[in-house]
Amino acid sequence: MGTYKKVLTKPLWILIGAISMGLLMKILGWPMANEVMLISFIAIGSLYTYRFWKKPLKRFNDYNKLVFILFWALNGVLNILDVPHNLFIHSIIAISFVLWFVFEGTSYFLRGNQKVKNRSLHLLWNVVMVLGTLAIIAGSLLKILNWEYSTLVLILGIAILCAYIFKDTFSTNQRITKEEQNNEEYQL
Repeated sequence: MGTYKKVLTKPLWILIGAISMGLLMKILGWPMANEVMLISFIAIGSLYTYRFWKKPLKRFNDYNKLVFILFWALNGVLNILDVPHNLFIHSIIAISFVLWFVFEGTSYFLRGNQKVKNRSLHLLWNVVMVLGTLAIIAGSLLKILNWEYSTLVLILGIAILCAYIFKDTFSTNQRITKEEQNNEEYQL
């Protein structure tokens, strides 16, 4: 990929955290939750489009990711505004996700060529992320079953994942070499 440097990575991560915070605010019934999520979805769609436009070499998977992100953001905006939309948007999201997963998904999740860090703090944060994800899944399933503490478990899971996202976004000790920075696995 040459010397291409991804643009707007931190703002996109911050906006993903803002969507999670808006979801948490909505679950808790706090005001301005819809506005936070609406602004975040619109900003993610706009920033990712700009990021795609600045990319010098575009391949099929890049176009697929653009379609995936734009339709995901559009779906979020339409849901927040209570605009009835059909199955078309959901179908496009599903197809583009499957294509992304087939072409890049496994390497994106595994990151096999990344240097393994055996630091205990790094291991602890990965365990926390897994526990947060499990708490969200369990809270969602238990909410369907009308369990008394399901909302608390769901809120705890979302808060843990928000902390994980913000920790990765604002950590200052990340040292990624130029070669790793230009690696396709880090491309959105």
